[in-house]
Amino acid sequence: MVTANSTTLESIHQAAKKEFLEKGYQSASLRNIVKSVGMTTGAFYGYYNSKEELFEALVGKHYDFMMNCFQEAQRAFTELPPEQQPENLSQISGLCMFDMLHYAYEHLEEFKLILCCSQGTRFAGFIDEMVEIELKGTHDYQDVLRKLGRPSPHIDPRLEHILITGMFNAFFELIIHEMPMEEAENYLREMRTFYTAGWMKIMGQ
Repeated sequence: MVTANSTTLESIHQAAKKEFLEKGYQSASLRNIVKSVGMTTGAFYGYYNSKEELFEALVGKHYDFMMNCFQEAQRAFTELPPEQQPENLSQISGLCMFDMLHYAYEHLEEFKLILCCSQGTRFAGFIDEMVEIELKGTHDYQDVLRKLGRPSPHIDPRLEHILITGMFNAFFELIIHEMPMEEAENYLREMRTFYTAGWMKIMGQ
């Protein structure tokens, strides 16, 4: 992308958000976006090389923030001494989830694009990527429990995947439906309590 007039670029972004939110990435028309800001397609290509690059410009940094926040929380937990991990099971990830919630609410349109409108882009697997990170974290924690002499019973991998996917889908429903922030925070607290207790139970802790 070349250096762009900020006003024109903002107009492109606003038109693109509207088009993508209404139709999704795959059905969105670059021609409609360009037309709505009074540009030619040739002029648009002075800003972005493709519809995909435009979508990336809208959501890429927000996707990166969310993934980095979550991965950093996982890393911080695994770096705790093993004997401290059971008592901090929900603390670090809980703080991260609130950070993610607040950030997403500050960028609601962008996260609706990622969660609801990104089919056909690299962002379509956003929740699946988080599930895989959480699955690895769960397995690492099970290894820690074994080393502490507190092994957990075998958990069916299919059940693991269903439970973790359900947790993330529940979390992101708050954002998709724009639940008022105070209610969303209370919902998240209750959700964290529910999932922490459930995991401790099936892990025999």
